[in-house]
Amino acid sequence: MIGIFDSGVGGMTVARAIEQFCPGFPLVYLGDLARTPYGSKSPAMITDYSHRNTDFLLRQGAKIIVIACNSAASAASISLSRQYSQLIIDVIFPAVKKAAAVTGNNRIGVIGTRATINSGLYEQRLQALRTACKVYSQACPLLVPLVEEGWLDRRETKMIVKKYLHPLRDKQIDTLILGCTHYPLLKKTIAPRIGRRVHIIDSSVEVALHLKEILDQDITLHNALYAPEIPSRFFVSDTPAPVNALAGKIFGRPVRLEQTDV
Repeated sequence: MIGIFDSGVGGMTVARAIEQFCPGFPLVYLGDLARTPYGSKSPAMITDYSHRNTDFLLRQGAKIIVIACNSAASAASISLSRQYSQLIIDVIFPAVKKAAAVTGNNRIGVIGTRATINSGLYEQRLQALRTACKVYSQACPLLVPLVEEGWLDRRETKMIVKKYLHPLRDKQIDTLILGCTHYPLLKKTIAPRIGRRVHIIDSSVEVALHLKEILDQDITLHNALYAPEIPSRFFVSDTPAPVNALAGKIFGRPVRLEQTDV
Protein backbone atom coordinates (compact mmCIF):
# COMPACT_ATOMS: atom_id res chain seq x y z
CA MET A 1 0.00 0.00 0.00
CA ILE A 2 0.99 3.62 -0.48
CA GLY A 3 0.94 5.47 2.83
CA ILE A 4 -0.03 9.15 2.89
CA PHE A 5 -0.25 11.48 5.85
CA ASP A 6 -1.23 15.09 6.42
CA SER A 7 -2.25 17.25 9.34
CA GLY A 8 -5.87 17.28 8.11
CA VAL A 9 -8.04 16.96 5.03
CA GLY A 10 -5.64 18.77 2.69
CA GLY A 11 -3.64 15.62 2.03
CA MET A 12 -6.78 14.06 0.61
CA THR A 13 -6.15 16.20 -2.47
CA VAL A 14 -2.89 14.24 -2.83
CA ALA A 15 -4.65 10.92 -2.24
CA ARG A 16 -7.26 11.78 -4.88
CA ALA A 17 -4.60 12.80 -7.39
CA ILE A 18 -2.70 9.55 -6.77
CA GLU A 19 -5.92 7.60 -7.33
CA GLN A 20 -6.33 9.35 -10.67
CA PHE A 21 -2.76 9.04 -11.94
CA CYS A 22 -1.85 5.71 -10.30
CA PRO A 23 -5.02 3.57 -10.48
CA GLY A 24 -4.82 0.10 -8.97
CA PHE A 25 -2.46 1.06 -6.16
CA PRO A 26 -4.26 0.87 -2.80
CA LEU A 27 -3.75 3.75 -0.38
CA VAL A 28 -3.73 4.07 3.37
CA TYR A 29 -4.32 7.66 4.43
CA LEU A 30 -3.94 9.33 7.81
CA GLY A 31 -5.29 12.81 8.50
CA ASP A 32 -4.10 14.01 11.90
CA LEU A 33 -7.13 16.23 12.50
CA ALA A 34 -6.70 16.08 16.27
CA ARG A 35 -3.49 18.11 15.99
CA THR A 36 -4.18 20.28 12.94
CA PRO A 37 -2.85 22.71 11.87
CA TYR A 38 0.82 21.71 11.90
CA GLY A 39 1.88 25.04 10.44
CA SER A 40 1.70 26.84 13.79
CA LYS A 41 3.70 24.16 15.67
CA SER A 42 7.44 24.06 16.33
CA PRO A 43 9.68 22.02 13.99
CA ALA A 44 10.45 19.60 16.84
CA MET A 45 6.75 18.98 17.48
CA ILE A 46 5.98 18.55 13.78
CA THR A 47 8.84 16.06 13.48
CA ASP A 48 7.51 14.07 16.43
CA TYR A 49 4.02 13.94 14.91
CA SER A 50 5.48 12.92 11.54
CA HIS A 51 7.33 9.96 13.05
CA ARG A 52 4.17 8.83 14.83
CA ASN A 53 2.19 9.12 11.62
CA THR A 54 4.78 7.18 9.66
CA ASP A 55 4.89 4.39 12.26
CA PHE A 56 1.11 4.11 12.09
CA LEU A 57 1.07 3.87 8.28
CA LEU A 58 3.81 1.24 8.28
CA ARG A 59 1.79 -0.84 10.74
CA GLN A 60 -1.10 -0.69 8.27
CA GLY A 61 1.09 -2.17 5.55
CA ALA A 62 2.43 0.91 3.75
CA LYS A 63 5.57 0.28 1.66
CA ILE A 64 6.03 3.91 0.53
CA ILE A 65 5.36 7.04 2.57
CA VAL A 66 4.11 10.23 0.95
CA ILE A 67 4.37 13.29 3.19
CA ALA A 68 1.26 15.12 1.96
CA CYS A 69 1.87 18.06 4.26
CA ASN A 70 4.25 20.87 3.40
CA SER A 71 4.82 21.77 7.04
CA ALA A 72 5.81 18.18 7.83
CA ALA A 73 7.93 17.94 4.68
CA SER A 74 9.75 21.14 5.63
CA ALA A 75 10.41 20.06 9.21
CA ALA A 76 10.71 16.29 9.09
CA SER A 77 11.50 14.86 5.65
CA ILE A 78 15.24 14.55 6.33
CA SER A 79 14.65 12.95 9.74
CA LEU A 80 12.16 10.45 8.28
CA SER A 81 14.46 9.53 5.40
CA ARG A 82 17.29 8.85 7.84
CA GLN A 83 15.23 6.68 10.19
CA TYR A 84 13.19 4.55 7.77
CA SER A 85 14.36 2.26 4.98
CA GLN A 86 11.13 2.77 3.04
CA LEU A 87 10.98 5.32 0.22
CA ILE A 88 9.90 8.71 1.59
CA ILE A 89 8.40 11.17 -0.91
CA ASP A 90 7.51 14.73 0.01
CA VAL A 91 5.28 17.22 -1.80
CA ILE A 92 7.92 19.94 -2.08
CA PHE A 93 10.40 18.63 -4.64
CA PRO A 94 7.87 17.83 -7.42
CA ALA A 95 6.24 21.27 -7.08
CA VAL A 96 9.63 23.00 -7.12
CA LYS A 97 10.70 21.06 -10.21
CA LYS A 98 7.54 22.07 -12.07
CA ALA A 99 7.77 25.73 -11.04
CA ALA A 100 11.40 25.96 -12.13
CA ALA A 101 10.45 24.49 -15.50
CA VAL A 102 7.50 26.78 -16.30
CA THR A 103 8.55 30.20 -15.01
CA GLY A 104 9.32 32.68 -17.75
CA ASN A 105 10.51 35.68 -15.77
CA ASN A 106 12.19 33.83 -12.87
CA ARG A 107 9.83 35.42 -10.33
CA ILE A 108 8.14 32.68 -8.32
CA GLY A 109 5.71 33.08 -5.44
CA VAL A 110 5.12 30.55 -2.67
CA ILE A 111 2.22 30.54 -0.24
CA GLY A 112 2.13 28.20 2.74
CA THR A 113 1.86 27.89 6.49
CA ARG A 114 4.22 29.75 8.80
CA ALA A 115 6.24 26.56 9.39
CA THR A 116 6.71 25.98 5.67
CA ILE A 117 7.59 29.58 4.86
CA ASN A 118 9.91 30.00 7.86
CA SER A 119 11.84 26.85 6.88
CA GLY A 120 13.04 28.51 3.67
CA LEU A 121 13.05 25.09 2.00
CA TYR A 122 11.20 26.21 -1.11
CA GLU A 123 13.66 29.03 -1.70
CA GLN A 124 16.63 26.67 -1.20
CA ARG A 125 15.33 24.03 -3.59
CA LEU A 126 14.16 26.51 -6.23
CA GLN A 127 17.46 28.34 -6.32
CA ALA A 128 19.35 25.04 -6.44
CA LEU A 129 17.44 24.17 -9.63
CA ARG A 130 17.31 27.65 -11.14
CA THR A 131 19.89 29.98 -9.67
CA ALA A 132 18.56 33.09 -11.43
CA CYS A 133 15.08 32.85 -9.93
CA LYS A 134 13.77 35.18 -7.26
CA VAL A 135 11.41 33.63 -4.72
CA TYR A 136 8.76 35.63 -2.88
CA SER A 137 7.09 33.83 0.01
CA GLN A 138 3.91 34.61 1.89
CA ALA A 139 2.69 32.87 5.03
CA CYS A 140 -1.09 32.37 5.04
CA PRO A 141 -1.89 31.04 8.52
CA LEU A 142 -5.66 31.53 8.30
CA LEU A 143 -6.25 29.44 5.17
CA VAL A 144 -5.90 25.95 6.66
CA PRO A 145 -8.49 26.58 9.43
CA LEU A 146 -10.86 28.06 6.84
CA VAL A 147 -10.53 24.98 4.64
CA GLU A 148 -10.94 22.63 7.60
CA GLU A 149 -14.13 24.49 8.50
CA GLY A 150 -15.39 24.06 4.94
CA TRP A 151 -15.44 27.82 4.27
CA LEU A 152 -14.29 27.41 0.67
CA ASP A 153 -16.64 29.89 -0.99
CA ARG A 154 -17.31 32.29 1.84
CA ARG A 155 -16.92 36.03 1.32
CA GLU A 156 -14.57 36.23 4.30
CA THR A 157 -12.28 33.61 2.76
CA LYS A 158 -12.12 35.49 -0.54
CA MET A 159 -11.18 38.70 1.27
CA ILE A 160 -8.42 36.99 3.26
CA VAL A 161 -7.01 35.30 0.14
CA LYS A 162 -6.94 38.66 -1.66
CA LYS A 163 -5.06 40.27 1.23
CA TYR A 164 -2.48 37.47 1.36
CA LEU A 165 -1.88 37.53 -2.40
CA HIS A 166 -1.57 41.31 -2.76
CA PRO A 167 2.20 41.47 -1.94
CA LEU A 168 2.89 38.73 -4.48
CA ARG A 169 0.95 40.52 -7.22
CA ASP A 170 3.11 43.58 -6.58
CA LYS A 171 6.22 41.44 -7.20
CA GLN A 172 4.93 40.54 -10.69
CA ILE A 173 5.38 36.81 -10.23
CA ASP A 174 4.48 34.58 -13.15
CA THR A 175 4.35 31.33 -11.15
CA LEU A 176 2.69 30.57 -7.81
CA ILE A 177 3.31 27.40 -5.82
CA LEU A 178 0.45 26.31 -3.58
CA GLY A 179 2.76 25.29 -0.75
CA CYS A 180 0.09 23.55 1.28
CA THR A 181 -2.06 20.60 0.21
CA HIS A 182 -5.13 22.35 1.61
CA TYR A 183 -4.79 25.15 -0.92
CA PRO A 184 -5.92 23.27 -4.06
CA LEU A 185 -9.38 23.37 -2.48
CA LEU A 186 -9.13 27.17 -2.77
CA LYS A 187 -7.75 27.20 -6.31
CA LYS A 188 -10.93 28.74 -7.76
CA THR A 189 -10.62 31.55 -5.23
CA ILE A 190 -6.87 32.00 -5.64
CA ALA A 191 -6.68 32.01 -9.46
CA PRO A 192 -8.62 35.23 -10.21
CA ARG A 193 -6.95 37.06 -7.33
CA ILE A 194 -3.39 36.30 -8.38
CA GLY A 195 -3.99 36.92 -12.09
CA ARG A 196 -4.86 34.82 -15.12
CA ARG A 197 -1.33 34.88 -16.50
CA VAL A 198 0.20 33.32 -13.39
CA HIS A 199 0.98 29.60 -13.54
CA ILE A 200 -0.50 27.95 -10.45
CA ILE A 201 1.45 24.88 -9.31
CA ASP A 202 -0.75 22.35 -7.53
CA SER A 203 1.57 20.23 -5.38
CA SER A 204 -1.01 17.44 -5.09
CA VAL A 205 -0.97 16.88 -8.85
CA GLU A 206 2.81 17.18 -9.13
CA VAL A 207 3.53 14.66 -6.36
CA ALA A 208 1.09 12.18 -7.96
CA LEU A 209 2.85 12.55 -11.32
CA HIS A 210 6.22 12.16 -9.59
CA LEU A 211 5.04 8.94 -7.92
CA LYS A 212 3.70 7.64 -11.24
CA GLU A 213 7.11 8.22 -12.82
CA ILE A 214 8.79 6.26 -10.01
CA LEU A 215 6.35 3.35 -10.35
CA ASP A 216 6.68 3.30 -14.14
CA GLN A 217 10.48 3.12 -13.89
CA ASP A 218 10.75 0.59 -11.04
CA ILE A 219 8.93 -2.56 -12.15
CA THR A 220 9.78 -4.41 -8.91
CA LEU A 221 8.21 -1.70 -6.79
CA HIS A 222 5.29 -1.43 -9.23
CA ASN A 223 4.53 -5.15 -8.95
CA ALA A 224 4.93 -5.13 -5.17
CA LEU A 225 2.38 -2.32 -4.74
CA TYR A 226 -0.11 -2.97 -7.55
CA ALA A 227 -3.14 -4.64 -5.97
CA PRO A 228 -6.43 -3.35 -7.40
CA GLU A 229 -8.38 -5.92 -5.39
CA ILE A 230 -7.33 -4.31 -2.08
CA PRO A 231 -9.49 -1.35 -0.98
CA SER A 232 -7.92 1.90 0.16
CA ARG A 233 -8.42 2.95 3.77
CA PHE A 234 -8.75 6.43 5.22
CA PHE A 235 -7.98 7.16 8.87
CA VAL A 236 -8.41 10.37 10.86
CA SER A 237 -7.40 11.15 14.44
CA ASP A 238 -10.55 13.22 14.98
CA THR A 239 -13.84 13.73 13.15
CA PRO A 240 -14.98 17.36 13.33
CA ALA A 241 -18.33 18.07 11.73
CA PRO A 242 -17.20 19.33 8.28
CA VAL A 243 -14.72 16.54 7.57
CA ASN A 244 -17.08 14.03 5.95
CA ALA A 245 -18.56 16.64 3.63
CA LEU A 246 -15.07 17.86 2.66
CA ALA A 247 -13.84 14.33 2.01
CA GLY A 248 -16.86 13.69 -0.21
CA LYS A 249 -16.20 16.92 -2.08
CA ILE A 250 -12.55 16.05 -2.69
CA PHE A 251 -13.13 12.48 -3.86
CA GLY A 252 -16.48 13.03 -5.55
CA ARG A 253 -17.95 10.12 -3.61
CA PRO A 254 -18.70 9.15 0.00
CA VAL A 255 -15.53 8.16 1.85
CA ARG A 256 -15.54 5.98 4.95
CA LEU A 257 -13.31 7.63 7.56
CA GLU A 258 -11.99 5.40 10.35
CA GLN A 259 -11.05 7.13 13.58
CA THR A 260 -7.79 6.15 15.25
CA ASP A 261 -5.28 7.39 17.80
CA VAL A 262 -1.71 8.18 16.76
